[in-house]
Amino acid sequence: MVDLAKLMNPDLFENLRLELRRGSLIIAVLAQLREEHYGYALRKALSERGMEIEESTLYPLLRRLETQGLLVSQWREEDKRNKRFYLLSTDGREVLEQLLAEWKSLDSSLSGIVGGKEHATH
Repeated sequence: MVDLAKLMNPDLFENLRLELRRGSLIIAVLAQLREEHYGYALRKALSERGMEIEESTLYPLLRRLETQGLLVSQWREEDKRNKRFYLLSTDGREVLEQLLAEWKSLDSSLSGIVGGKEHATH
């Protein structure tokens, strides 16, 4: 089997990998925020489920999702520190359900395409 990462420009592969990951991160963050979390706890919960996300990616994403009306946030004191807690809004719940349906449809299609190609070459 040919290692495409070695054949391609490594920057091209990395850019494509990041593009693929971006949409997945949005779904993961929205899904995790069906329950309230503050930033660090959200990062930790995602990491424990295999979805690493840098602070420099997470916090701008949270702000953007809130600006889009998909999240609500609230500052509260916990452990003598002010923390911003995030939760899906009503619109966020609806959008998450739509994104999950779209993701499942794409996953099914891709499985058929990729699986079909593998079966044809063996």
